[in-house]
Amino acid sequence: MLVSNKRLYFIDALRAFAILMMLQGHFISGLLDPSSVDTNHWVYRIWLYFRGITAPVFFTITGWVFLFLLERNPVQGWRNPRLKKGLKRVVELILWGYALRLSLPYFLTTGRITKTFLRPDVLQIIGCGLLFSILLYLVFSRLGRFRSLLFFSIGIGIFATNPLYAQLTFEQLPLFISAYLTKANGAVFYLLPWLGYVSFGAGIALLMPEKPKKLNYWAMGFLALGYILSFHSTAIIHNLSKTFSSALLSAVSYNNFLFMHLGDVLMLFGVFMLLEPLVKQSLWQKIGTKTLSLYIMHYVVLYGSFTSIGLYKFYKQSLAWETAVVGALCFTVGVTAVVLLYATIAKPWVKTVGHKIVRLWHLKL
Repeated sequence: MLVSNKRLYFIDALRAFAILMMLQGHFISGLLDPSSVDTNHWVYRIWLYFRGITAPVFFTITGWVFLFLLERNPVQGWRNPRLKKGLKRVVELILWGYALRLSLPYFLTTGRITKTFLRPDVLQIIGCGLLFSILLYLVFSRLGRFRSLLFFSIGIGIFATNPLYAQLTFEQLPLFISAYLTKANGAVFYLLPWLGYVSFGAGIALLMPEKPKKLNYWAMGFLALGYILSFHSTAIIHNLSKTFSSALLSAVSYNNFLFMHLGDVLMLFGVFMLLEPLVKQSLWQKIGTKTLSLYIMHYVVLYGSFTSIGLYKFYKQSLAWETAVVGALCFTVGVTAVVLLYATIAKPWVKTVGHKIVRLWHLKL
């Protein structure tokens, strides 16, 4: 069964896989000395490829999970309580995104913020993806399940027109706004084309039944479609470009990373669907519910958020590959352990102590 208490256990496990890949990926890419490794070696190429699909996984899951929860609530439309929770999450993600970019020493000594502070990172764009899903959910609520076609069409449109907007800078807009739109403004993440993955995730959530009777069939469907997109979409798009004499489709086929990564994401969905009986209520599932905390903790330790003192400052691209691999393992395990232990041990203890202090304070009064 896919759902128990409206929880997508296989998606939690997939989020765990993605966040762990991100932790070690950021450590190695930031601290590994490129001269110490053969970047053409097949092991490095495989690692680099899998590192590149972690963001598509997160953005696709964003659309899927949120639309799944919105649609499965008994109360629909403007009164859906999930809308309020979703908007709260949007604000939380955007604020955390900016907070992690803030350098307090620089701000306190100069009274200014850095240019990188104005450029959004993955948290802001995920927050915008949630807001995008909320707006379309409300505007097109009367379409019912047909909204899946709308979301798929938006996703295809965003991917298929990538050559048209990729290098647009929107110079007439302030950097604070233009940095959100495309990669040409120097941001790490941006709305286009990443909203495409959110759209595909939302479309899947609307298409799938709440409790599919034969989950294995869905998994096989995802594996098959993902395989086609990953290994054959380039040829398909190239043939379409010839059929319709389309320069745009030709440009897409020569840089077809978006549809190929979507195929990778769908294949991962299929694999984790098949593995759901093994990952349900497991450590993988627990890690998948703590992705925001893991992201915040890794950013503070690795990049020195707030203090500007992190591993990146002292070891930027200076480690030999052997040290980087061992360090990445220790870093990933350490950050994960701290977050999980805080959630299961330290946080309840802090709450208990806090309540006791408050009670004693009231007794004294």
